[in-house]
Amino acid sequence: MAALTSDRDTPARDGRLFVHPVKAGVAIYAGALVMLDATGAAVPASAATTLKPAGRAAYAMTGGSADGDASVTVERGCFRWGNAGDITRTHTGSAAYAVDDQTVSATATGRSACGVIRDIDALGVWVEV
Repeated sequence: MAALTSDRDTPARDGRLFVHPVKAGVAIYAGALVMLDATGAAVPASAATTLKPAGRAAYAMTGGSADGDASVTVERGCFRWGNAGDITRTHTGSAAYAVDDQTVSATATGRSACGVIRDIDALGVWVEV
C-alpha cells in the first residue's frame, strides 16, 4: 500500500478480547493462562521456550480433531497468577515466565515470557498479559 494522501477511517477496538484457534485435542480451562504455539494455535501455558502470550481464557474450550476446529476467547489485562516461589517485590516491572497455565516465575530458563510483573501480594503475582 502507498502512504495516505487523505484522511482514513481506521478501524479500532479496545484490544482486550481476542479469539484464537485452539490446538487439536488440547483442553484449555476457564481462567487459564493461554499461549500461542509456533502455528498460532492456542494452548495452555507450559514450560516451553517457543510460546507467545495470548491472555486469560474467558471460558473453557477443548480443541477438535484438527487445529482450529474450535476457538477460544482470551482476555488481555492484568491478572493474578500463582508464584513459583522466586518472584519478589524487586521483580516488579520485569518479565514473568510461564511455568504452567496458572503459575509464573522470574526464571527464564526453559520457559516463555508471558507478560510483565506489575505487583506481588500474599496470594500471587499480578502480571500484565
